[in-house]
Amino acid sequence: MSRPTARVLTLLELLQSGGTRTVAELAERLGVEGRTVRRYVDQLIDLDVPVESVRGRYGGYRLAPGYRLPPLMFSDDEALAVLLGLVAGRRTGLTTTQHTASETASAKIRRVLPKHIARRLDTLLESLAFTEQPGEFDTPDAGILLTLADAVRHRRPVSIRYTDRAARPSERTLHAYGIVAHSGRWYVTGQDARIGEDRTFRLDRIADARALPGSFEAPVGPGPAQRLLSAFATAEYRHEVTLRIHGTVEQIRAHLPAAVASLEEPEPGHEPAAAQDRATERWRRVELRAERLDWLPPVLAALDRPFVIERPDELRDLVTAFADRLASYARRA
Repeated sequence: MSRPTARVLTLLELLQSGGTRTVAELAERLGVEGRTVRRYVDQLIDLDVPVESVRGRYGGYRLAPGYRLPPLMFSDDEALAVLLGLVAGRRTGLTTTQHTASETASAKIRRVLPKHIARRLDTLLESLAFTEQPGEFDTPDAGILLTLADAVRHRRPVSIRYTDRAARPSERTLHAYGIVAHSGRWYVTGQDARIGEDRTFRLDRIADARALPGSFEAPVGPGPAQRLLSAFATAEYRHEVTLRIHGTVEQIRAHLPAAVASLEEPEPGHEPAAAQDRATERWRRVELRAERLDWLPPVLAALDRPFVIERPDELRDLVTAFADRLASYARRA
């Protein structure tokens, strides 16, 4: 594929991600001059791609509403990969708000599959089993998901309308670091530009997302997934819990994962020693926050490791009561 043709396809990809793109921005992304961008736009229009010209301060080019993807060609392996991805997405609940979209997409692909491939696919689907039930929760809008993904990739600020868990609406400017799928939900991590602090947002609570002019520097340090887990472990809840547990990192993490609790780790700098320390049974400090404490006694019992409750006293009482109940059950004839 010649470079001019590749650039035209790249231009189409940029426009498909949504929003209005200025000539200067498109020229920078494509590595060409503004007049070349206009020539590429003319080529797209010649291919019946409805590119609109937008006037004004933030004018530029955008795709006309209602534009649909052109026909696609898949190999047998590609078609199977897409169908399996759609099945997995439905089972885990990681789909967009158009719940029927994955089903209609699957039906369209299956209609054109060769019979021998379709039979093999049916055999595979009949043999599949899932450990979890399909998700029963709200899912994000496809347009919002794609707009945020484009903002992450190109480090562009994005304006979002968000409703928090207390049903309080707000408008924020977000420097999005990444999109993370966790426990059946979609999240976006990034810096709230107004307050200059990292935040995590559920995508199904975002009502609108709009790309803004400008850019920001990529952050250093942990990746988006680790930032999300750290945010969960340190979120503000009613109870602050501090424990000391005797065990290895693996033993503790099996019941108190990173999304739930923060764990005292070895000092960085000496990887072999750190790896050995993680596999050594010793007393480790564990901290977590929780809205309720009644779920912790069974977890601590399942750990089957020595532990000390430093705070709160209420948890100590709950564990004692839980142990008494277990003992009374065990004494029954």
